[in-house]
Amino acid sequence: MCSRTSKNHNLKMKIKVQFFLAFTLFLALNFAKAQPFEFVNAFPNVSFSSPLYVTHANDGTNRVFVVEKTGSIKVLPNDSNTTDSRVFLNISDRTINGSERGLLGLAFHPNYASNGYLYVDYTRAGDGATIVSSFRRSSVDPNKADSLSELILLTISQPFSNHNGGIVFFGLDGYLHIGMGDGGSGGDPGNRAQTLTELLGKVLRINVDSVSGGNNYSIPPTNPFAQGGGRPEIFTIGMRNPWRISQDPVTGDRKSVV
Repeated sequence: MCSRTSKNHNLKMKIKVQFFLAFTLFLALNFAKAQPFEFVNAFPNVSFSSPLYVTHANDGTNRVFVVEKTGSIKVLPNDSNTTDSRVFLNISDRTINGSERGLLGLAFHPNYASNGYLYVDYTRAGDGATIVSSFRRSSVDPNKADSLSELILLTISQPFSNHNGGIVFFGLDGYLHIGMGDGGSGGDPGNRAQTLTELLGKVLRINVDSVSGGNNYSIPPTNPFAQGGGRPEIFTIGMRNPWRISQDPVTGDRKSVV
């Protein structure tokens, strides 16, 4: 037999749930009315193979760069009427794609206009490891990167084919941020995201403008474990699959999409 108190509690909970659902529906309907949208082909005269990211070099040239999961980066004028799409970098020969693998991220150095450095995150053919490396712009063609200039910064083994993360971006602090998934499968069976000796399941942060400790990068002194207690590259822990990350240019807050 239920008491009057428990009946009242259940009734209140039912009313709260119904109100929440009604309010959510109200917001959704009104947002749809107030914010009409449609999908538009931004570049109808060019085509891409498995595009997953678009960015720019912040070098004043008004070009866009499209990352293709299959291992190429295309460059084209920021003009919806353009027919001029070129291969900026092709590393499909060293990249495996399928599932959540492939060429997954691209970031241009804050001083790219002068130094010509760009950074990528891809899944290596053969062993499926995550590779974070730098390339240089061609010395003779600004619409080309030198595919032979690769300098590997990080090699991180992947136990499964999913949850590879993939985002690389430069924060307002000038450091390179790297999103690493928890290694895959489901439910993080190796508890890697919580293990401080693992780079999986983290956002990493490194300084690409100097080297130390035998690495092709150095550790920002403000990283949480820069002085010990965990891998010094770690910036945040407990990440499932940081696929995309953005940083508010005013507040500096970082937000992740998994």
